Amino acid sequence: MAKPASNCNPNYSPCVPNASDVDCAGGSGNGPAYVKGPIRIIGSDPYGLDADGDGIACEK
Repeated sequence: MAKPASNCNPNYSPCVPNASDVDCAGGSGNGPAYVKGPIRIIGSDPYGLDADGDGIACEK
């Protein structure tokens, strides 16, 4: 039996889960998933986590 695919979005490092929406923990977002940073953007930013556009998300 094959292992399930990773549930990490490939645009972020470390892992940000694939979900309908992801927000920075402690922020004003409504989830359903939350992550703590800092998180490096290594592709696009489909969840809009990098508010200031510097390539690092959830840095506060």
